[in-house]
Amino acid sequence: MKLNNQVAIITGAAGGIGQAMAKRFTQEGAKVAIADQNAAAARAVAESLGPGALAVEVNVVSAESVDAIVQTVQDRLGPVDILINNAGVSEIVPFLELDEATWDRHLDINLKGTFLCSQAVLKRMVPRGRGKIINISSQSGKQGNTQYQAYCASKFGIIGLTQSLALEFAPYHITINAICPGVVFTPLWEKMLPAYAAKRKIPPEKVKDYMISRIPLGRLCDPADVAGVAVFLAGPDADYLTGQAINVSGGAIMH
Repeated sequence: MKLNNQVAIITGAAGGIGQAMAKRFTQEGAKVAIADQNAAAARAVAESLGPGALAVEVNVVSAESVDAIVQTVQDRLGPVDILINNAGVSEIVPFLELDEATWDRHLDINLKGTFLCSQAVLKRMVPRGRGKIINISSQSGKQGNTQYQAYCASKFGIIGLTQSLALEFAPYHITINAICPGVVFTPLWEKMLPAYAAKRKIPPEKVKDYMISRIPLGRLCDPADVAGVAVFLAGPDADYLTGQAINVSGGAIMH
């Protein structure tokens, strides 16, 4: 097993990509903290994964909440070896209709949450002289999209933060990378489907076909695709890889 006895915190792990990563990490031998604002859903995922999983309720935009759960994980499972900053929000809104609260929500959860969780874990990784952080950005962190300004700004920001932290903490043998998934039809995306259909002026039932037509590999991204790359980045085969933003988009983005 590639991650045997490693301790990992995965934020936003009660569903979608986060849950897929938690499942795969558990299969690879890791002890996983399912960190999510939905405590009941986090407990359900942890129970499904067995005794190596721990559910923790977290508000990623609160430094106190984040620090408390990192300490809880350390006390219950051991020192944190891996952090995956996955918690996020996404909405499609025409720019002239984008209100300040929606903008702030995206920047807070997606970017500030990554900052706070990374800071809480790094101050514990530095004395140990090792660790892995994986930030979930997006193909929309590499290329802007219409009516997606708040999300794009937050995901571009995650790549910049990843590169900056990778440079600063390389002397401590801590690697920090980002994954940039393409379109993954999680419940988050299902909620956006009507807005996306309206933006493209196509019927909602045609949205998936339209998206697939723009992907060279001819299919949407699956949560398991992201989980596989996360296992690689968290494992020893990626020890010489840091500051990277890896596309998992079926060829839709190549830069």
